Amino acid sequence: MFTKKKNRPAASRPEDERLPLGSTFAYGFQHVLTMYGGIIAPPLIIGAAAGMSAQEIGLLIAACLFVGGLATILQTVGVPFFGSQLPLVQGVSFAGVSTMVAIVHGGGGIQSVFGSVMVASLIGLAITPLFSRIIKFFPPVVTGTVITTIGLTLMPVAANWAMGGNSQAEDYGSVANIGLAAATTAVVLLLSKVGSSAISRLSILLAMVAGTVIAVFAGMADFSAVGEGDIVAFPTPLAFGAPTFEVAAIISMLIVILVTLTETSADIIAVGEITGSKVDSRRIGDGLRADMLSSAISPVFNSFTQSAFAQNVGLVAITGIRSRFVVSAGGVILVVLGLLPVLGRVVAAVPTPVLGGAGVVLFGTVAASGIRTLAKVEYRNNMNLIIVAASLGFGMIPIAAPDFYDRFPSWFSTIFHSGISSAAVAAILLNVLFNHVKKGNSENQSVFVAGTDRSVTRRDIACLTEGDHFEGGKLIDGDGREIPIKSSAGH
Repeated sequence: MFTKKKNRPAASRPEDERLPLGSTFAYGFQHVLTMYGGIIAPPLIIGAAAGMSAQEIGLLIAACLFVGGLATILQTVGVPFFGSQLPLVQGVSFAGVSTMVAIVHGGGGIQSVFGSVMVASLIGLAITPLFSRIIKFFPPVVTGTVITTIGLTLMPVAANWAMGGNSQAEDYGSVANIGLAAATTAVVLLLSKVGSSAISRLSILLAMVAGTVIAVFAGMADFSAVGEGDIVAFPTPLAFGAPTFEVAAIISMLIVILVTLTETSADIIAVGEITGSKVDSRRIGDGLRADMLSSAISPVFNSFTQSAFAQNVGLVAITGIRSRFVVSAGGVILVVLGLLPVLGRVVAAVPTPVLGGAGVVLFGTVAASGIRTLAKVEYRNNMNLIIVAASLGFGMIPIAAPDFYDRFPSWFSTIFHSGISSAAVAAILLNVLFNHVKKGNSENQSVFVAGTDRSVTRRDIACLTEGDHFEGGKLIDGDGREIPIKSSAGH
């Protein structure tokens, strides 16, 4: 007598794969470490601009962790009409930091920031059907360009982290900081090469642990603040007072929401490319609605606009862990960190150069994924090459010259100050101009496409006989004998 072994049914989609609970939370914690520096930076900047005390800024940080975790769970697990069910980590968007600082300095205070985020996010929620229907305008020539730009625009973040993160600090850019970042990068590469598959997939997390240990022995890690402050704290709704609603602030924030919608659309498409999962207009719409709903509710818990984190897209690519439930576990960890500030302070003690060393590989992987997508593009006898060239150029301008658009109207600079948005707008418009609006197009219409079509001369064809063919790069005749190919000089 025997019992029949039941086989676990295969996941219908790559992102639906379920890993053992321990591995799920280990990989989820790796996601948290990857994005932790990014999620706490906006509340630090905005809180400092609003003249808040250290305790108040700590409250903002805890709130951002808590809301980011809930938003991540909504995005990955999903409910009807909300959530893309893709491995996307949510957190406070960098796109609106400068606008929020401007609102604070304009006299509106943090209450006006919260009010503008609420109203603009609700407007964004209403217009998501428009954004979800533009999937046909995102062929590989567009998505590859945007994914590549995402990786390239994140490299200054990694470089800043590697130098220390605080440009006002005395040791910013020191050999010690950069050396610590380089050691972390070296550990990532070493574990990726010589480790087992499990170790290789955890290379980022293990490298961060190793980098932190090195920093402790080198006297570059400070855990003294871990014991200060509350151990458990629930975010108090409207802790800074009721939000206020100012028209100018709402209009400015609406522009930020449009940028956020564009970037999140690009991130959804990027992670779909990386996981090999189908992304259609409905899925984009569900993801954007989750984004906007989270952003609309977040001010109630003292947080700001929510968006998908591009750096975690790179982590999905480099580890090969495509399960959305891993990212859901990361969301649970973020919620716990938001409720247990003491744990958040432990994670915050990871030295910034360690994050920078890991970021170099992570963000480079995002760019490499975009290049892989661009390799699928057909460049012969069309204008795709100039679409890629011009769009990448537009995307790199804000990186090469951050003050390039400072003299432009604020609404314009808000949109194009982001390299991701610049590249996305350029790629979409140029793709429509050259590949959808056919009127006026001519064959080989520019030097960029001249000579890209393959051709052979009649003289070459005249040398061939019946049965000649290529095998493995060799010219073989009808009897199976190799025909030598000589250079024109040797001929």
